[in-house]
Amino acid sequence: MGLRQDQGIVLRGYPFGEADKVIVLLSPNHGKIRAVAKGVRKTKSRFGGRLEPFTHVDVLLYEGRNLDTITQVSVVAAHAHLRLDLDRVLAAGTMVEAIDAVSQEGAGSHRQFLLLQRGLRALETGPVHPDLVSAFLLKLAAVVGVAPSLEACAECGSTVDLVRFSLSAGGMVCDRCSPGRGVQLRAGLTAYLAALAGAELADLPPAGELSRDAIGLTRRFVEYHLERRLKSLSLLDV
Repeated sequence: MGLRQDQGIVLRGYPFGEADKVIVLLSPNHGKIRAVAKGVRKTKSRFGGRLEPFTHVDVLLYEGRNLDTITQVSVVAAHAHLRLDLDRVLAAGTMVEAIDAVSQEGAGSHRQFLLLQRGLRALETGPVHPDLVSAFLLKLAAVVGVAPSLEACAECGSTVDLVRFSLSAGGMVCDRCSPGRGVQLRAGLTAYLAALAGAELADLPPAGELSRDAIGLTRRFVEYHLERRLKSLSLLDV
């Protein structure tokens, strides 16, 4: 046991004892970290405001037997602008909740960390794009290995007769593999989703009339494969 320097993005926190708080961070090198911030719930706490969700921080940790203790905090990016807008906060909350659901303690999560960093930066510096959450969730699905098959049958790989989308199969399915299985999608939706999955979060294509369909299907797909509801997503106007 000793001191260790690390960095992370604050995902959430919860009370611990009378005045302390357990802070959950996503570290690129150590995955999800739970560490105690002592006295942080007191009004005179010296770094309580630096440990709010969405904040990118450098931390000095004292390694403990069960939980580390945060002894020093410096802010790398506060993302103060996104906190001023409810839609941005809800979008950021969805990103953080989804990352929290797939990240593990003690396992490197460099790609997840960079994706969350890009998502929060897009919310901080750009407009609230209606497809930003959809694009983020599709990219996260790819990072964890469950990206939907949008251009070929998820079961046989065929690129013809792709008529339906199956959550359990993992994407589009042809009529030969799964007759009558899955749901029929609006024309152009799979191409729309593929464009979002491949676009940079800070430079998404203009939103179209399929935005609502895109977030609806993406939400169902991600929640199905995570086996949990994304509570923040249910608050978005989608």
